[in-house]
Amino acid sequence: MCGIAGSLTSRHSADAEAFALRQGAAIAHRGPDGDGVWVGQRVALCHRRLSIIDLDAGDQPMGNEDGSIQVVFNGEIYNYQGLRRELISKGHTFRTQSDTEVLVHLYEEVGPAMVERLRGMFAFALWDDRRRQLVLARDRVGLKPLYIYRDGEKLVFGSEIKAILAYPGIDRTIDPAALEDYLAFGFIPSPRSIFRRIEKLPPAHVLVVTPDELSRTAQRYWQYRPAVDTSRSVADWSEAIEAKLDETMRLHRIADVPVGAFLSGGLDSSATVAIFADQSGEPTSTFSIGFREDGFSELPYAREVAEYFGCRHEEEVVSADAATDLDDLVKYFDEPFADSSAIPTMRLSRLARRFVKVAISGDGGDEAFGGYRRYVDDLREARLRRSLPQWSRRTLLAPLARAWPKADWLPRPLRAKTLLTNLSLPAGEAYANTLSVARHPWRRTLLAADVRCELNGHDPGGKIVEAYGSAAAGDALSAMIAADVAVVLPDDFLTKVDRASMSCGLEVRPPLVDHELLELTAQIPSELKVRDGSGKWIFKEIYRDRLPASVCRRRKQGFEIPVDEWLRGPLRDTFESAVLSPNSGVANLIDQPAVARLYRAHLNRTGRHGALLWSLMVLGRWADTYLSSPLSSPPALAGKNV
Repeated sequence: MCGIAGSLTSRHSADAEAFALRQGAAIAHRGPDGDGVWVGQRVALCHRRLSIIDLDAGDQPMGNEDGSIQVVFNGEIYNYQGLRRELISKGHTFRTQSDTEVLVHLYEEVGPAMVERLRGMFAFALWDDRRRQLVLARDRVGLKPLYIYRDGEKLVFGSEIKAILAYPGIDRTIDPAALEDYLAFGFIPSPRSIFRRIEKLPPAHVLVVTPDELSRTAQRYWQYRPAVDTSRSVADWSEAIEAKLDETMRLHRIADVPVGAFLSGGLDSSATVAIFADQSGEPTSTFSIGFREDGFSELPYAREVAEYFGCRHEEEVVSADAATDLDDLVKYFDEPFADSSAIPTMRLSRLARRFVKVAISGDGGDEAFGGYRRYVDDLREARLRRSLPQWSRRTLLAPLARAWPKADWLPRPLRAKTLLTNLSLPAGEAYANTLSVARHPWRRTLLAADVRCELNGHDPGGKIVEAYGSAAAGDALSAMIAADVAVVLPDDFLTKVDRASMSCGLEVRPPLVDHELLELTAQIPSELKVRDGSGKWIFKEIYRDRLPASVCRRRKQGFEIPVDEWLRGPLRDTFESAVLSPNSGVANLIDQPAVARLYRAHLNRTGRHGALLWSLMVLGRWADTYLSSPLSSPPALAGKNV
C-alpha cells in the first residue's frame, strides 16, 4: 500500500524531478517507509512506500531488466504468486519477491490487457519507454484511487488530489455540477472531482496516453453485471459462498507484517473475524470504536464477538471532541466529503495503526448480500409501483408529492412525501432519490444564484439510473445493488476507508469486495438475499452457528456519529462560522439565508436536517482551506460547459 504521483508532458521539463518530489511530499502520509523518483524524457514517476510485502527489496519505481519499463504501484495483487510462477515459466527473471515486479513482467507479456489478469486492489502508472506510452489503471471495484489532471501541455496524476495541486500551474476552477452532486449525495461520483480539470479515473478503467496524445479516452475492462442463477439450491449456494470467502480471506491475509481486523460487532465484520480466526493459528488482533451516546455505540457487541473468538481486542470511545477531526477530514479527503462516519473511521485507523500495519475490514457485505435497510423499503415501493397504472403515477402522484409537506423526523415508511415522490418516478430515478441527501428541486435553493445559473440540465442521478438499468427488468434488488457497486461503494465507502486509513499509513483490505466474490454473489437470487423484510438472509444462514446469536438477530446499525445532536450543541459555533459567516469561503457558493432557515428549523426541532447540515459544514471548512481566491471575491466556476 502506497502513494503514487507523476507527470507526462508534451515538452521536456528541466524541473520534472523537483516537481515529482514535491508531489510525493504532499502524500508522504500514504508511504512513510520510503520514497523514490524516476525521471525519463517528458515523464516523471514518484512513489511513497508503505512496506507490506518484501520489506527489503520492494522499493519503487521498479523496472524490468533493461529499465525500459518503469512502474509505480499502490495496492496489493492477491494472485501475484501464481502470476509470478507463470511468468518465470515463460522465461522472465525476477529480482524480488514483491507483487510490484509481477506488473512489470506481466505487461511485457500482454501489454495493457494485463489488468484483466490482476486480482486485488490497485492503482498504478507504468511507463513504456519503447512505445513512449504511459499506462494508468485502477482496480475493478475502485478500492484504490487515481486522480488525473490534463491540459494542452501536461498530464499530472496522483493517489490524492493534493499530489496534483502540488504541481505548478494547476487550474483550481470549481465544477458547479460537482457541487450539486455533492449536495445530492454527500460525495462526488467519478469521473468528476470538485475541480473542473481534475478527474477521477473510474474504477475498472485503463488509460493509455503518449506525450503527443494526452487527451485519449480511458477504456473500461470490467463491469459488475447482475446475472441471477436459479439452478442452484440453498445448500449449493452456501457451499459456494463459504468456499469463496475462505479463499478470499487466505489471499487477503498474505503479508510480511502483522495483520489485524476491524470489528464493529455487526454481521460483516464479525463474519470476517470468524473466518480469520478459523484460519489463523493464534489470536486475532481486533479494533473497535464506540460513542458515549448509547444509541450509536456497538461496543458491547464487538466485545462479545472478540471474547467469543479469543481476540486481542482494543477499543476507543469517540465523543463530540472528535469534531477537531473535521480539519483532518478536509486535509486528507481534498474535496468535500460528507459521510460523517469518516470521523470514527479515522479514529479507528489510528487505533489499529498502533498495533498493526494491515487491517481486514467487513466493507462490501451489504452490497454483496443485500444488507441495507433501504433495500427492504425500496422493494416494498417497487411492488407498489408495479401495481399502479403509469398514468396515475405521472398525473396524480407527482403533483401530490410536490405539494406534500416534508417530515424528515419521521421513519421513512411514514414519510409520505418520499413515498409519493418515489412512486411517481421511474424505478432508477426513484432509487437515485432514495440515495439523495438533498433532493431535487429543493437542493438547488441551497446554492447561490450564480451557481444555479451554471447547472443547466445537469442531473446528479444519471449515473445511478444507468447502473440501475443493468439488472433484469423487475429485479429491483439486483438493480439497487448494481447502482451501489457502480457509484456509492467506490466513491463513498471505499474512498472513506482509503483516505481515513492511509492518513496514518494503515493498509485496509476488505475481502467482501473481492471482485470474484462479487461476481459470485451477483448470481444469487434476490429472494435469498432479502427475505421476510430482512436483508442478508443467506449470509446469516451460513454463519448463524458460527457467531454469537445476538449478531445475526439484531438489526443493522450504521457506523455513524450523532450528527443531529452535535450540530445543536458542540458543533454549533463551528457550523455558524464555516457556513453562515459572510466571510466564510463558502459564502459565494451557497444561499446563506436559505441555509440559515434550515439550520433554525433543526435547532428548534421543527425539522431534522443533520446529514445535510453536516455536508454544508464540511463544504464550508473545505472552502476555507482549498479556495485560494480572496474570501471577499467569488471563487472561479467552470462556466456553462458542464
